[in-house]
Amino acid sequence: MNKTFFIVSLSLLVFVQDVFSQQEKLTSNKLIKIGLLIPNSKATEAKFGAEMAINKANKEHSKKGLSFQLIIRSLKGSWGTGSSKAVALIFKDNVWAIMGAHDGRNAHLVEQVISKTHVVYLSSWATDPTLSQAFIPWYFSCVPNDNQQVKALVEEIYKKRKLTKIAIVSSESFDANDTFKTFLKETQAMGQPEPMQFIYNSSSLNFNSLITKINNAEIQSIVFLDNPSSSLNLIQNFKKNISIFGTLAFFRENAFDKVKLSQYNHTILVSTGNWLDSKNSIFNNKFRQKYGKAPSAVAAYAYDGINLLINAIKRSWPNRTKVKEELSNINYKGVTGLIQFDDKGNRKNAAGLIEIENGNPIIIKK
Repeated sequence: MNKTFFIVSLSLLVFVQDVFSQQEKLTSNKLIKIGLLIPNSKATEAKFGAEMAINKANKEHSKKGLSFQLIIRSLKGSWGTGSSKAVALIFKDNVWAIMGAHDGRNAHLVEQVISKTHVVYLSSWATDPTLSQAFIPWYFSCVPNDNQQVKALVEEIYKKRKLTKIAIVSSESFDANDTFKTFLKETQAMGQPEPMQFIYNSSSLNFNSLITKINNAEIQSIVFLDNPSSSLNLIQNFKKNISIFGTLAFFRENAFDKVKLSQYNHTILVSTGNWLDSKNSIFNNKFRQKYGKAPSAVAAYAYDGINLLINAIKRSWPNRTKVKEELSNINYKGVTGLIQFDDKGNRKNAAGLIEIENGNPIIIKK
């Protein structure tokens, strides 16, 4: 790990000398490149959402004659890949900005790069709240962080619905573990009893033991902090009087490949906007037409993220250094709702809740 960090840091010191000389090259070209970092080649949802935004921008024919190109890089590989891929996007591909649709660990690595190169990095999926606590001015997030999501769930569960016997269901993933710690911290601050925790192996498809343990425990509510491959199987086998809640991760990559929204009836989920509503969402309908399925949360936030960057770049062209300023002051109505940022790059008023009723997502009023 230390060797990888040393190599990446050394590479940055060499490359950063050229960052200002590259500015002239970038601004003389009206083809604007935007980098997209995805977990692996199978993570297609962010790619789909981002491509829809790029195609939309290019069809609009900007008055300045700008055109946009998406440069996609996979983070599959050893630790440190996040840094090396970000470096390559900036200095080899000459991107104006980077969007990340990946986990929190790699997001921290990308932050190390942008802190030295001053290139905007927008997260459309990592929910680790410590990313904004690094106080890096070029970092932004259009997705609700763990603090925002957990607060919305805790207030609904404990304050509004007066439920006290809670169980947490999550995988062993890095991000799910971080979210669980945030949930514990919030419930302790409220003086609530510590929720039970059930951890499953994400590589296993047999959840019979987990289902039995949960049904035997006297609980009122289950909160999913991650999306097991058989989430529907779990939900349908729980006792009927158990309320189901979930973070945004519940509807992540490929969530609707084989499952209809109606099968999650009465499930309450974190969301911003109502991008799931096929009756009112142009984005939802166009996504279905193009890809033959409903968009996941990953696709929706990626679509909004790229649109944010495109808008900021259009306003700042031909000066890449002004992208940060434009993004800081942006007021954008996206498919996931109104997007504005605070002074740390967090999305303001980010986390709301929806409940699935008869297959339709209904916004829960605060």
